[in-house]
Amino acid sequence: MPLDERKNTIGASPATQVAHARTFDATRIWVFDLDNTLYPADCNLFAQIDQRMGQFIQRYLDVPWEHARYLQKHYYRRYGTTLAGLMQEHKMHPDAFLDYVHDIDLAPVPEHPELAAEIARLPGRKLIFTAGSRVHAERVAGKLGVLHLFDGICDIVTTGYVPKEQREAYDKFVRAHDVKPDAAAMFEDMPHNLVAAHDLGMTTVLVHSSYIDHPAQLKIKTWKTPPAHVHHMTEDLARFLASLNVG
Repeated sequence: MPLDERKNTIGASPATQVAHARTFDATRIWVFDLDNTLYPADCNLFAQIDQRMGQFIQRYLDVPWEHARYLQKHYYRRYGTTLAGLMQEHKMHPDAFLDYVHDIDLAPVPEHPELAAEIARLPGRKLIFTAGSRVHAERVAGKLGVLHLFDGICDIVTTGYVPKEQREAYDKFVRAHDVKPDAAAMFEDMPHNLVAAHDLGMTTVLVHSSYIDHPAQLKIKTWKTPPAHVHHMTEDLARFLASLNVG
């Protein structure tokens, strides 16, 4: 691993810190979150989804835009996803919501042959584990040029609409895709979504960026060293994968 990915000096940038590093020698199942992980956050693709969630709530609940945005963020932080909050608080059926919020323009997402090459050389199975829909994952991964490299997709429907910060979502993922946790590595941009992965025995990688949409992302800036459930951190997924001595 490159030196700048292994620094653990107090006060160093969190993106260069690895306090609880594990090797990937035994990893044979590579699991990737989709939004702001497989594609870089600077594509600003999720901003479209964020905007459309607010629009859907405004129309569905017939409330002013400002209140719709408040509910969107409130449910996200309280329930783990905006969708979970709408289902819990308003008994909303999820299909129309998922279809609407993922009907976005993928033009900002570039084809990424370097990432495709690094994913291709990883030994074993590769899976996408997303809080979005399968169709969204297929469209985005296809635009990136990596869809053909994945053996399966676990979406929000597969987990019964349970947010990834809850252990139940990981339990459903593990059962659905026959994942042996101690042979798996999880790549994710939200630190609290890695707690269950760590607890199950997965190696965890936080793909960190400047995108802020949750208090947990703000806390990253205050870390002196990463918490125990974050084994590795990087700001560049392709570069990180290229640094791994696997095969």
